[in-house]
Amino acid sequence: MSGRLSVIEPATEAVLAEIERAGTGEVDEAVAAARAALPRWRALDPGARAGILRALADALEQRLDELAVLEARNAGKPIGDARGEMAMVVDTFRYYAGAPERLLGETIPVAGGQAWTVREPLGVVGLITPWNFPLAIASWKLAPALAAGNTVVLKPAELTPLTALRFAEIALEAGIPPGVVNVVAGPGRTCGARLVEHPDVAKIAFTGSTEVGRSIAAGAAQTIKRVTLELGGKSANVIFADADLEAAATAAPMAVFGNAGQDCCARSRILVQEPALERFMELLADAVSGLVVGDPLDEATQMGPLISADQRETVGSFLDGEAPVAIRGSVPDGPGFWFAPTVLAPVRPDARVAREEVFGPIAAVIPFADESDAVRLANDSIYGLSGSVWTRDGARALRMTRAIETGAISVNSNTSVRVATPFGGFKQSGYGRELGPHALDAYTEVKSIYYATGR
Repeated sequence: MSGRLSVIEPATEAVLAEIERAGTGEVDEAVAAARAALPRWRALDPGARAGILRALADALEQRLDELAVLEARNAGKPIGDARGEMAMVVDTFRYYAGAPERLLGETIPVAGGQAWTVREPLGVVGLITPWNFPLAIASWKLAPALAAGNTVVLKPAELTPLTALRFAEIALEAGIPPGVVNVVAGPGRTCGARLVEHPDVAKIAFTGSTEVGRSIAAGAAQTIKRVTLELGGKSANVIFADADLEAAATAAPMAVFGNAGQDCCARSRILVQEPALERFMELLADAVSGLVVGDPLDEATQMGPLISADQRETVGSFLDGEAPVAIRGSVPDGPGFWFAPTVLAPVRPDARVAREEVFGPIAAVIPFADESDAVRLANDSIYGLSGSVWTRDGARALRMTRAIETGAISVNSNTSVRVATPFGGFKQSGYGRELGPHALDAYTEVKSIYYATGR
């Protein structure tokens, strides 16, 4: 072991839990356990594996409130949001419980025999997950990986390991065989790095920063590991003058300030067509001023604290004295890593806050002239994860959704993630897809089989 790990509650700055901090030795043990459990799990009858995953979904649902409170306290998120995330965890396992019996292949016409394809599990899969949506994002990886017949080693973020550890206990209780699900709670620089380099790990699925994603891709290349990367974002919320401005302004704050802005899908660049700018800002000011920031366990809270003091310092660096603060919300006094929701306007497209991922509750309002200008500004980023278009013109909406370089985009809403639809990025927001039917592709290999008939 590498000593003790103190888990801090962001809303109080107090120690929430003390756990053992894993090191490279614990990673090796977890990989060995996963490798030993693999033959039995992958050979399990598809219906039986599906039944165990359904039982796990039921067990998670029975403990939804317990998990939600634990997530709210550990990650500092409002309890209502935490309940919604735990419900998504349940839905994700229910969705992929149908997958073991639907891992379909194809028959292919060939000369001299019969050819067909099957999908085989990869083996031991390493899952490295972030602190902003700890168990929700873990479930996006766990459920399809397990459904496809893989065994897993999950390394949660060091700041937020508690729901992952509780999940492992629930999984055993629900009938997941020992060794199929393993959790190691430790630093990325040791535990994560060991997973990436480990010769018995067939794949790494990572959600986190683009900077770390680059190093994981480079490290995984040494053993030709399969990799899925869901990385940073700087998404555009494009609002045309003909849009329902009240609806757009009402929805915009939570598209940025939800989870205190600690969301790679955050629509942190608000592009507003110039004729609508003044009215939109008036409406936005009302919406931001009404945002309730406070105790994550208070049912009325809409935004909690940032995850840590370091994160608060990083976010604060974007308010450098030159930033044009147009709207500023309020936060509680006293302990907690609080940061007031802030809107900057007007912001130059080349400003740092318009280029870099803030990962905090700061929005940059950028005016634009016309449709082509909106497309140019929206695409002027190394990222391409999510986005929105607000307009009453249906043809324009369709043109914009095709022209903007992003993995998920919505019209007259700010939706990015659904269990049944694929999620992932363009450009430096990563590669591969999670959720929906496409996620299974990332956890299986296609095998081609030929049977000679002699004629």
